[in-house]
Order: sequence, then structure tokens, then C-alpha cells
Amino acid sequence: MMMRVMTMLLGVLTLPLTQAASTARDPYEFFFQETFGDFREELALARDEQKQAILVFFEQEDCPFCFRMKTTILNQPAVQDYFREHFRIFSVDIEGDVEITDFSGQQVTQKDFAFRQYNVRATPVFAFFDLDGQLIARHTGPTSDMQEFLWLGEYVADGHYRSQSFTLYKRDRRRQAAGG
Repeated sequence: MMMRVMTMLLGVLTLPLTQAASTARDPYEFFFQETFGDFREELALARDEQKQAILVFFEQEDCPFCFRMKTTILNQPAVQDYFREHFRIFSVDIEGDVEITDFSGQQVTQKDFAFRQYNVRATPVFAFFDLDGQLIARHTGPTSDMQEFLWLGEYVADGHYRSQSFTLYKRDRRRQAAGG
């Protein structure tokens, strides 16, 4: 009898995890977009699609924080849908030797794009670029949860980066969410 109760309790406790896992979608299919590595071309496409910006996710293979972001936040349909609506989104390996064309039309490796042009040393880094290829917002490290990541998207999409830091924006949003 006790074993049956323990099994039922375990099932009830893990139900939310099972449900969350069943709604998760592969971030490489539903969050990131395919690219041939020409960011000038991506800028033109973002303009044509009336996106607010381009988001570059700087990552590296063995980064535990990148892994956590991809398996707990970037795989969520609400995140994927919101970000795809407002941004073109690409992943760049900061240790990658793959050649890309940067926003100014120069051929560089992914690691030179990350290190030399944007001084990316730690990952993850979420870098937002306006439709002229200028860096407009940058967040280093993982967000605490899905809501904070959605706020990061709102912060850029709604233009709040022009008047305040993301830290102040988050504080205001938390206050609003708490009803104060």
C-alpha cells in the first residue's frame, strides 16, 4: 500500500515536468533560423520581414549555461513564437572556424566575429543588432527564467534599450507583475 501511495505521489510531482517536456520544441528548428552566414543578407531579409532587430546568440559547445538556456528557455513555444515574430535569430560559435560575412561585408571566422569585433569571451551572450547592423543591446549570461528572457525580448522590440538599462527595465516589470 505504501509503495502504491509513493508511486502515485511521484507521478503527481513529476506531471508538470512531463507536461513541460512534451511542449518543448527543438531550439535549432523553432528558435534559431537557418543562415548561409551572410549577415548583410540577413539584415536585408530582416528589413523585408519588418523585424525589429537581429539577435545573435554567441555560444560555445561545452557551455553549461548555453545548454541550460537551450533546454529550459529557448525550447519553449511561447519564447520561440515571440522572438521569431520580432527578430531574425542566429547562433554563432565563439570557437568556430566557419567563415561568415559580417554586417559590414567582411569575410571573418565565427571566432573572429565574436572575439575581435564584439569582445565576446564568456557565453552565452545575446547580442541584438539594429537593421543597420549596429549593436543596440547585449546581455551576457543566462536569464533566470523564461519570463526574464521574454522581458529581454520586449526590452529590445519595444525600444526600451534607448532610454534605460535592462536591469532597470526588469525591476519595473517585476514591480508591475507584483501589482505595484
